[in-house]
Amino acid sequence: MKKFRKVLDGLTTSSPGGTIGSPSCGSAAGTPTAAPTPKEIDVQETLVSENFQLCKTVRHGFPYQPTTLAFDPVQKILAIGSRTGGVRILGRPGVDCYCQHESGAAVLQLQFLINEGALVTACADDTLHLWNLRQRRPAILHSLKFNRERITFCHLPFQSKWLYVGTERGNTHIVNIESFILSGYVIMWNKAIELSTKTHPGPVVHLSDSPKDEGKLLIGFESGTIVQWDLRGKKADFRIYYDEAIHSVSWHHEGKQFMCSHSDGSLTLWNLRNTAKPFQITFPHGKIQKDGRKESCKPILKVEYKTSRNSEPFVIFSGGLSYDKAGRRPTLTIMHGKAITVLEMDHPIVEFMALCETPYNNEVQEPYAVVVLLEKDFIVVDLTQSNFPIFENPYPMDIHESPVTCTAYFADCPPDIIPILYSIGAKHKKTGYSQKEWPISGGTWTLGSQTYPEIIITGHADGSIKFWDASAITLQMLYKLKTSKVFEKPKPGEGRTAELVEEDPYAVQMVCWCPQSRIFCVVGISAHIILYRFSKYDSNTQIVSLEVRLQCESEDVISPSETENNPCFSDPSSHSPQPQHQHPASPSSGTPEGVKDSIPCLRVKDRVTRMPPGYQAELVVQLLWVDGEPPQQITSLDINSAYGLLAFGNCNGLAVVDYLQKTILLCMSTLDLYGATDPYQRLTRSPRRNRQSTSGLTELSDNQQSVDMERSKSPTSDHVNGHCTSPTSQPCSAGKPRVPMGPEGPRLARRGPGRPPFRKAQSAACMEISLPVSHTEESRENSFSRSRSSSVSSIDRDTKEAVTTLQFGESYGRKSDALPTPCLWVGTSLGVVLLIPMSIPTEEEERLEEPVTIGPSGAVLMLKGSVLRFAFLDCMGALIHNPYEVWRDFNAPEDPDRPRKRKLVNFSPSSSQDASGEGHLAVVCSERQAKVFLMPSQSCLFVHNITESSFVLRADVVSVCNSVCLACFCANGHVMTLSLPSLRPLMDVNYLPLTDMRIARTFCFTNGGQALYLSSPTEIQRITYSQEMCDNLQEMLGELFTPIETPEAQNRGFLKGFFGGNAQTFDREELFGEAAAGKASRSLAQHIPGQGGVEGMKAAAGGVVGDLARARIALDERGQRLGELEERTALMMTSAETFSKHAHEVHKNCWERGLGLRKPG
Repeated sequence: MKKFRKVLDGLTTSSPGGTIGSPSCGSAAGTPTAAPTPKEIDVQETLVSENFQLCKTVRHGFPYQPTTLAFDPVQKILAIGSRTGGVRILGRPGVDCYCQHESGAAVLQLQFLINEGALVTACADDTLHLWNLRQRRPAILHSLKFNRERITFCHLPFQSKWLYVGTERGNTHIVNIESFILSGYVIMWNKAIELSTKTHPGPVVHLSDSPKDEGKLLIGFESGTIVQWDLRGKKADFRIYYDEAIHSVSWHHEGKQFMCSHSDGSLTLWNLRNTAKPFQITFPHGKIQKDGRKESCKPILKVEYKTSRNSEPFVIFSGGLSYDKAGRRPTLTIMHGKAITVLEMDHPIVEFMALCETPYNNEVQEPYAVVVLLEKDFIVVDLTQSNFPIFENPYPMDIHESPVTCTAYFADCPPDIIPILYSIGAKHKKTGYSQKEWPISGGTWTLGSQTYPEIIITGHADGSIKFWDASAITLQMLYKLKTSKVFEKPKPGEGRTAELVEEDPYAVQMVCWCPQSRIFCVVGISAHIILYRFSKYDSNTQIVSLEVRLQCESEDVISPSETENNPCFSDPSSHSPQPQHQHPASPSSGTPEGVKDSIPCLRVKDRVTRMPPGYQAELVVQLLWVDGEPPQQITSLDINSAYGLLAFGNCNGLAVVDYLQKTILLCMSTLDLYGATDPYQRLTRSPRRNRQSTSGLTELSDNQQSVDMERSKSPTSDHVNGHCTSPTSQPCSAGKPRVPMGPEGPRLARRGPGRPPFRKAQSAACMEISLPVSHTEESRENSFSRSRSSSVSSIDRDTKEAVTTLQFGESYGRKSDALPTPCLWVGTSLGVVLLIPMSIPTEEEERLEEPVTIGPSGAVLMLKGSVLRFAFLDCMGALIHNPYEVWRDFNAPEDPDRPRKRKLVNFSPSSSQDASGEGHLAVVCSERQAKVFLMPSQSCLFVHNITESSFVLRADVVSVCNSVCLACFCANGHVMTLSLPSLRPLMDVNYLPLTDMRIARTFCFTNGGQALYLSSPTEIQRITYSQEMCDNLQEMLGELFTPIETPEAQNRGFLKGFFGGNAQTFDREELFGEAAAGKASRSLAQHIPGQGGVEGMKAAAGGVVGDLARARIALDERGQRLGELEERTALMMTSAETFSKHAHEVHKNCWERGLGLRKPG
């Protein structure tokens, strides 16, 4: 615990300490202004660096770019590999684990050691890895890197410790799973095929042991050659040469037949009695044409041949459709007897797998479900019902149903909000699912002690909003809201929407939610804002629409109108469009005569609409086109339910809306907000379009593409030396009229190679982020470390200054204020903070009738870089929460005994100032630095330069360990925390050295030391920076492995065992062990020991696995010690034997010499 005492008597105050361990960060002295009266601040800071540690907690969503899957039929857990080297292991809901190969190589194949708590992964860098799943965080036990051959297929027989590995050269190697060392036993391709064959059979595409005899290995080569290899006799039993390439092979459980799928869309069934030709050839989807020939079909990529006791066998395959049916979706076909069922999928099939009751391949399989892994989805089909319904997926695999464009994270929500959202969302759930339990039910998971209500909100490109229950490291969808329902669908002849936003006009840009009042605001990419209220009842209402003309031309800055100069509007209606007023649509702006002006991008429904229970739209605010220029993107938003006000801004200015009275209170350019207190000397310049020089034309012709790109990009994401690029201030080449440039500029930029990323659906949320200007797509996506200066002493007259952040709260708008009043804090892209006090009627009747007065006070604070975040602390260092209105249902039936009244909860700074006097602390964070000011004196108490070489992307004041801190995420990948109010560095971790746009625009902090970001287009990664949560993480995660008895093999009977052969007599150790097969060449593969050895096994013994796991570890260690003892005994025996021989030799020699000495005597 550290005490800070600051006496504000006009002396210079400096920031204590420097940043630890980061060359990009440092502290700098701040020079506060003098306070009116000496005041003592006594803050006890409890946070220390030991309270912080950064680690990943859990990953939600669909595995991005999946490649393969595997299933453990005893443990009932499933693994999915991905192209980026990730492995997701899933069990019952709550059991969800993510592993990552350090190499990042694609996962080609997965093989469970069934009921052993281990997994083998084969990667594209020709490395095999053995993962230990007996610990909550799996680790690699062994790795084996192949140096001379490429791995193409792996097969691990049940209860075997020898893994068969097929390669691109056609060879088959054998790996000992326990030691991860290659056996000397190799099946060379030239031995497998006949010597007379002149062509190479191709890579190994299939390996499997015969269900009838484990000593027989079936090898499938890509060219169509199939060989059954006798492992004991080291020779081929039979060879099959087929004309069509093979994709997969599947055995009948009796081991007398197997089925192959081929590249021509055919299935062949082979009988071991006669391998000269296939027993049966079928083209399941190939019809006979009029000329008698079969239709040409697509390849059948995989087939599974599964038997059932009480019915015909199942033949399940993917692909095989005829080529002439263009546009048909990918299919999974289930052939059951004579019935053929074709299941159409929404996405291409990556792999599928039938789930069977038994792990033994020589028993009746009894398939009960089919797991289908698609490129962007994951489904499980119920085979036990004739209509093959799918199971309801308990995992959040549909986060990416529409691309995610923004995220918000709320920890410690009101406890009643999750049940009520779930009850509303449950009414809209799909039906028709299988009634059986989810079949992937392995592992164990219990609700940890460190649980509290958490909600994640995702905004999407199609305008939908999803609320997710994120409590206890799980994720479950609660409620879905479609914002597009507010608007009319554009008619075919109307092109105004498409001209502004080509693909997704409803894409969500940012959200603002007050959980206490349940007011919800959505900002869309078409420069619109929708305000929602929550109700448990349906209603029939008409949505109110307000239209705002927030567009200042460069000429307007020179001669502003009287209304724009007036800082305080007593009559808001005179400066705003009338509520519900819709401007008529203008004609197309393809010609100068048809310039778009005073029209919104979207048309709000102008009729009474039925709204179901849940969030119901009440108000829509839209920015208008001005003189052929589309409205600029909204860059900042804040809403306060206690005040009944909504504020938003962009690179043109600021607007404040009274959503109770449905009026616009303020609509001003950023420059006009300063009044006489503008801190910058702005130079008057003539418009650039008047330049006629040749050099200007050359410059334009060279850079027109970048100019167009900047016009259609986010205003706050394009800063040149700290000021915002304005569409209205762009140059226009001579000889071309300027008017049509409005719609044509963005259209050209969208079609060009350097198209701005945020125009695409998945990038709409990058509006808030300040990024350097760069002229290539790649640099704009991945370059974050370019230094730029936001402090300029002279700014062009036609420069736009964006409003980057807004915050309502009880504060002091002027230095002379004695009491706090409602204020709006405004932060801009030039590092300026403006305070706007407001006068709001307190009585409910007056609030609905009397106007709210609002006007800039002239108070200005300065920081380096674009302002990102505000927060308020009392003089004891505790966070002051925003005032809010307690939720009330406007659609509930009236109760005459209990009239509905507004109930406000106000956290005034003066309410907690018993010993410290009046006033409060204001925390302001920008891209470069953080400052703490004392209000109302506006004295700077502390300042800290966060970074010099990079800039902050996200910052928030969050509660951790019953205290508060400032958390920052920088563009160079650093995550930092600073103490409050002293801004002392507590943590600085280089977490994401190669960050990208997706992470940058979706990263968000929340209370409890948690954060999240979109790690891929389909996955949300949650992290914690709290030491306490890192310590409790083991308890919160699920157990992947649970001790289960392996099911016994069925009794096959005497005659069946006698005539069918006995697989139990096959001893692989005798064939593949070093004694019999020798050692493999060292240059062929390299063994790499892993990190998760016996220590990982010991760590796993602490949880539910308990005594059984400990006993197993003890047995393993005992076995290991016994093995070592046996080796030592053998060495001692060898040594003793050698010594005995040597002693016998000496004795013999001595005896012979003795005889020789005695002979002469």
